[in-house]
Amino acid sequence: MTPEQSPLVHCTIDSNIATITMDDGQNNLISPTMLDQLNRALDQAEAVNAVVVLTGREEIFSAGFDLKILKTGVVNTFAMLMGGFRLSHRLLSFPTPVIIACNGHAIAMGSFLLLSGDYRIGVQGKSKITANEVEIGLTMPYSAIEICRQRLKPANFDRTVLLSEHYHPESALAAGFLDQIVPASELKSEAKRWATHFASLDLSAHRQSKQRMRRSMLKALRRAMRADQIDFVIRGIKRMLGSK
Repeated sequence: MTPEQSPLVHCTIDSNIATITMDDGQNNLISPTMLDQLNRALDQAEAVNAVVVLTGREEIFSAGFDLKILKTGVVNTFAMLMGGFRLSHRLLSFPTPVIIACNGHAIAMGSFLLLSGDYRIGVQGKSKITANEVEIGLTMPYSAIEICRQRLKPANFDRTVLLSEHYHPESALAAGFLDQIVPASELKSEAKRWATHFASLDLSAHRQSKQRMRRSMLKALRRAMRADQIDFVIRGIKRMLGSK
């Protein structure tokens, strides 16, 4: 198997817990291939009604979208961007509990995936959590705004979306990106402890409660995704015509 064919996502299911690990050997960039493999892993978890633990590699959860895809054409770019937000929607509406074990940096789309979990555990240290779109010259997508809105405290929501504020684990906990921080050496065991507890819940009641609680939020997110589809198409056409 060549490096290009190597799996980017690994899924193991044990005792009704599906551990899904992103590992591209580098920054866990969210590419069309990564998205496809993540969705396949979620399919496996959903098929057996397993609680999900989504994590990354070493000191990075995900550095966001693979910006090299932007240079490969409008079709690939559109598929990647919309695929990322569809993944967030899927996580936010997933029928079983979703734990994000954030083992390091979570940047841009990585931070949106972090905000899409039901319970989010980070690690102590200097890892960076930020939605840096404005910082790098990108207008914040409508979908990203809705994802941030539903979990971040109001003041942090403004500073995250408009000012690309950088957070470290302690400040990310206070802002609403995380629910808990632990030493890096304890992340795996703590995620398993919570997953075991969540697996003991009545999962039917969990699913129905999630549907009720997030109905309005998910409706707003779907509207935002439709707005992003139009916006991305318009921007793509302008780029092809050479206009700003």
